[in-house]
Formats: sequence, structure tokens, C-alpha cells
Amino acid sequence: MKYLKLVIQIAEKYQEPLIAELFDMGFDGFEQRDNQVITYILKKHFGISDRERIDTLLAAYPGDGFIESEEVVADQNWNKQWEETIKAQTIGDFFIKPTWSEETVPEDKILLEIDPKMSFGTGYHETTRLILTLLPDIIVDNDFIIDAGTGTGILSIAAIKLGASHAFAFDIDEWSISNTKENILLNEVDQHIKVEKGSSEVLSKQNKADVVLANIERNTILDIFPDLDGVLKKGGSMVLSGLLNKDKSSILSVLEDSYQVVNIPQENEWIAIQAKKTAQ
Repeated sequence: MKYLKLVIQIAEKYQEPLIAELFDMGFDGFEQRDNQVITYILKKHFGISDRERIDTLLAAYPGDGFIESEEVVADQNWNKQWEETIKAQTIGDFFIKPTWSEETVPEDKILLEIDPKMSFGTGYHETTRLILTLLPDIIVDNDFIIDAGTGTGILSIAAIKLGASHAFAFDIDEWSISNTKENILLNEVDQHIKVEKGSSEVLSKQNKADVVLANIERNTILDIFPDLDGVLKKGGSMVLSGLLNKDKSSILSVLEDSYQVVNIPQENEWIAIQAKKTAQ
């Protein structure tokens, strides 16, 4: 098969959002190298309109854009190549590593074994790091957690390891659902986490949650906020991310009537918003 290989110059902090967009376009392999994303797609699936769409995407990020493209003939596991670029790291109270990493877990850290499998939420993006850093001060023993847009399942798994009794995780992406199920088995928390494919309509059958986590993006959060709010107990915590600093005012506007904002941590231009529900 003939593949087209693209090399894109882009700062590391912008790579995961770009990869998510490219994945939706049909690219099925990624390598991340410092300030480059290397990606592949079947040549027959890539047209002029796709190149124009990528140019539009890149225009939203500072950087140099394409630096090269070439045709390659190969039958490789591009996904495996991308997975192997994921390294172990410490984020707050957690030590996150893929199963192929041989690094030793620090004694004072909670292990999260996460194999990405083309889902997002590996801990490399600022929004995931922000929520993981907040969780130890939010989760209380026996909490019920709802994890919207679960990605790899990392936030649900972290919550259970902090003492939550059970979690309900959902995502619209089939890769994410499959990956989350694999990761909860890896972390031996499968008895505590239920996973379902869909958007916020899947919340209709859920009990009230103590904590709602949503690491998605502004427009989706605004669209599904009534459903997220409806399933959160009074006094419960809402933690929202996938947000840029410029998104703050629009999110705060939907929180102002029924929530008290507790914390708005920021990393680079990304933020998370932690709020406590004060009214039903």
C-alpha cells in the first residue's frame, strides 16, 4: 500500500489537539518528536481539500507548518510506532507509564498504567495534567464519579485509585471506549468503572454523582452542560477542562447561577475550572 508521510512542525504543547483533528481525518499513525508530528495516511484517501483543511488547522497554531511530505510504500503498524513514543512521567501524586516502560514507580506515587492506543488523555496534554493535579483534593472515599469524554480512561482510573467507589465513563469515540476498557483491566479497577459509548444522553439512567469530570472542549461542554449539571449532586464538584484561557468567561457564565468557583489552575494557555454546586 502507498502511504503519504507528512512532517509537521508544531510546538509540543499544541500536538495533541492537532493529532485529534488529524485522527478524525483518517490519519492512522503518529510519531511525536520534540517540535514535530510525523503522520501517515493512505495516499488514495488524501486529496487537495484535505491539504487545505490541514493548512487551515495549522493556521490556528503558531509555528512553521509543513516542512516536508513524501510518498512511502509500506505495511507498518503506525499506531505501534506512535505508542512507543509515550514515556513514563510524574504528574502530581501520580506516576503514569505505558506497560512497555521499565521505569520504577516512586514509593510516594500512585501508579497509573496507561497504554494510549490512539486515544487522548495520556497525561501529556496540559488539560489532563491540570485535572490530575486537582483530583487528590477533590476525591473522597466512596465517591461516585462521572467522566465525560473519557479518552484513555485515565481520570476515572485515577479517581478510583484515590478512593472513589465507582465511576461511569463515556465517550463518542469507539477507539476511546476500547482503550478505556483495556486500561481499566491493566489497572485492575474493572469492577469499579462502567464504560459506555455515546454522548450525554447516556447519563439519563445514572444516579447523581459526587464529582463530574469533563475534559473535552468549550463548545461540547456548553452543549452538554445541562446534562452534566443534572446528574451532579448539590454540594458536588464539577471539574471542566479542555479549555483555553480565552474560554473562561463563557464557561463561568453557565456556572454563575448554581456554582461556586473554587479554583482555576492554568498551564500555558490551558485552564481547568473546579466548581462546587450550590443549588439544585
